[in-house]
Amino acid sequence: MKDVTDMARTHGRKLATIGATALAAAAIAVAGCTAETAAAAPAAFAKSAGTAAPATQAVTASVMAPAYTPPARTLAPGMKGADVKALQERLAALKYYPGAIDSEFGGNTQAALWAFQEINGIKVTGVVDAATKRALVHPRSYTSPYYRGKRATRIEVSQALEVLVLFDNNKIALISHVSSGGGYFYDCGSYGCAQAVTPNGTYNTTVYMPGWVTVPLGAMYNPVFFISTVYAIHGDTYVPVGPASHGCIRVPMDVAGIFHKMVKTPGTQVHVYGTPQWEK
Repeated sequence: MKDVTDMARTHGRKLATIGATALAAAAIAVAGCTAETAAAAPAAFAKSAGTAAPATQAVTASVMAPAYTPPARTLAPGMKGADVKALQERLAALKYYPGAIDSEFGGNTQAALWAFQEINGIKVTGVVDAATKRALVHPRSYTSPYYRGKRATRIEVSQALEVLVLFDNNKIALISHVSSGGGYFYDCGSYGCAQAVTPNGTYNTTVYMPGWVTVPLGAMYNPVFFISTVYAIHGDTYVPVGPASHGCIRVPMDVAGIFHKMVKTPGTQVHVYGTPQWEK
């Protein structure tokens, strides 16, 4: 961690050579970084139903959540209706965050559906097709991996699935789609290149900065840092299906509007694991 701390103090410095380690290269990303800007985040977390089982088991809300009747039609972004509202309520009951329960299939609902499809091993389309309908009736568990020093309240980020799962006293409080480090090289020039890498490991939240925070590589919304002030979980207007950040964990803007209120800063454990999609 000394190397990481040193880099945090001089995060604006570029690497001298491309041969530096992936962690060092990623550390100069300065908080994971986004080049996007946007308006303020949406309203706070809509009320949801249901609870989740303890994290020591295969964790899912399917047993606890109310029964769900899938829609007759295929639901896609832009649609409206009672079946869209039922979808939003189902996702909220399973601890995904679809935004306001407003019967409109917008970007917040689509991002929540991406997370659901990622957890359930379904092709991530953001469309409620036949496979997704079946999974909504019988959702798959999220299994919390074993690691030394696991705490009851923690944040887990799977780079393999591109999801974040927040546990509160060993119960799932939130599941969100994320976009982690994209693996590409950037800022190549006379000082060398840095690789967009999110380092796996177990950390703790360090500081929360409200609103838009601008760093050399762009802006981030409501960042919750977990390695000094270098890497953060933060809102962004561009959170694609695949990994795309400079090294931070991007979450949808609506999730960023509530996430910092659901965690303790400093001190909440953050566990990042899994092989990034770009390495497979």
